[in-house]
Amino acid sequence: MKPVELSRALLLEAPVQVADGMGGFSLTWAALGTVWAEVLPGTGRDVAGEEVVLSSVPYRITVRGAPQGAESRPVPGQQFRDGVRIFTILAVTERDAAGRYLVCFVKEEVLP
Repeated sequence: MKPVELSRALLLEAPVQVADGMGGFSLTWAALGTVWAEVLPGTGRDVAGEEVVLSSVPYRITVRGAPQGAESRPVPGQQFRDGVRIFTILAVTERDAAGRYLVCFVKEEVLP
């Protein structure tokens, strides 16, 4: 296995429902903290959205391991933010048997 190079600071965010004052809720994102990561791109493709075509690019983001239930452990449904770039977390798994690193399978969607 090649060594992991955690060289990018990413903000880990979790979805939070906030009352909209009219009996409903809106979705907002709460910062959980900054994690250092290695970001490796996959193969891109175009995806038909509701009204536009989106470019969808999968990535593998590797971060330091954290125990199950820890706030610093990413889970599906959360996202990483790198400035204006958003990476939606689809799945998370341990990179090695010792759990020293976690691999997050994510997608970034960009309007062309």
